[in-house]
Amino acid sequence: MATKWGICSAGKISHDFAVALKTLAPEDHQVVAVAARKLEDAQEFAKKHNISQAYGSYEELARDPDIDVIYIGVIHPYHLKTSLLFTNAKKNVLCEKPLAMNSKEVQEILACAKKNDVFFMEAVWTRFFPASVEIRRLLAQGEVGEVKLVKADFCVPVLHVPRSTQKELGAGAILDLGIYCVQFICMVFNGEKPECIQAMGVCLDTGVDETVVVTLKFSRNRMAVFTCSYSVQLRNEALIVGTKGTIRVPEHMWCPTSLEVNGKETQYPVPEPYLPLNFINSTGMRYEAEEVRQCLLKGLKENAVMSHADSLLLAELEDKIRRQVGVTYSQDFQ
Repeated sequence: MATKWGICSAGKISHDFAVALKTLAPEDHQVVAVAARKLEDAQEFAKKHNISQAYGSYEELARDPDIDVIYIGVIHPYHLKTSLLFTNAKKNVLCEKPLAMNSKEVQEILACAKKNDVFFMEAVWTRFFPASVEIRRLLAQGEVGEVKLVKADFCVPVLHVPRSTQKELGAGAILDLGIYCVQFICMVFNGEKPECIQAMGVCLDTGVDETVVVTLKFSRNRMAVFTCSYSVQLRNEALIVGTKGTIRVPEHMWCPTSLEVNGKETQYPVPEPYLPLNFINSTGMRYEAEEVRQCLLKGLKENAVMSHADSLLLAELEDKIRRQVGVTYSQDFQ
C-alpha cells in the first residue's frame, strides 16, 4: 500500500517536496491532497503535480480521512499552529525545519503529538542523505578516531530577499541557515549537549541576525565552530577532524552529494527532477520521505535519526545562541 501524503502549503519548498516524491516508486508514495490559504493556489499546485484533491484551508486537509501523513511546508512562525491542528486531528506529520520559533513551542508540538499518539518528525532532510548515513557509519566505526574538532559554514548573500529581513516572518541567519550547522554538529557528537556556547553576531536594523559566529565546547575538550550569514558567500563546507583522520563535506553541506574521507572523494548524486526546482538538490527530500514511510510501516511515533530529543536539543541551542546575539521574537514573550 502506498503512503498517502497531504501537503500543507503550496509554496516553493512544497513544490520541491512534491517533485522529490515523484522520484520514488508510485506504489510506495502518493500525494493525494494539497491545501493552501487560497483555493486557487492549491488548485494550481494540484494541477502542476497531478494531485486529485485541492483545499482552500488547512482545516479541510486535517479532516481528509484519506491521508496517512501531512507534510508541513509553511514558514516556521506558523509551524506551531499547523502542527497542533494536524496532530490534534490524529494525523502523522513531517514538519519543515526549524520546527518552531523557540524550544517552548517545540515542547508544545511534541507533547501534542505524543498525546494524540501520532508519528511526528522535524524535516531535517540533511540527516537522511546517503552521504550523511555514511558519515554516521564512519564515526560509529571509529574510522577517524576520536573527533576533536567540527567546523561548518552556511553563508549565502540573500539580503535582497524580503523575507530575510522581516522578523515577523521568522527571518534570521540562525534559524534559517545556522540550524543546518547546529544539526550537523549535534549529529557528529551524537546528541550530546555542549558544556559551553559562545556566540557573537551582527544584527540588522529590523532586529534579526545577519551574521553569527558560534563556538561550542563539548566534554573531553572537543570543539565545534560554525558561521552563518545572510550577507556573504562562503564555500559552505563541513569538516570533521579526528585523531586518525578527516571527513570533509564539500560545498552544499546542507544537501551533500559527495564526501571526502582522508583525501578520497566519493559521489552520492541525487536523482534528476521532472520539474524545475526552487532549491538545489531538492530531490534529496526523497530520503526523509522514505524514512517516514518506513517508520509508519513499523508503527513508530518518532524516528531514531531525527528524534524528538534531537529536535528539542536543536531548539534549545538556537535559543541560547539567539540570546547571546540579542535576537528575540514576539513568540519568546508569549
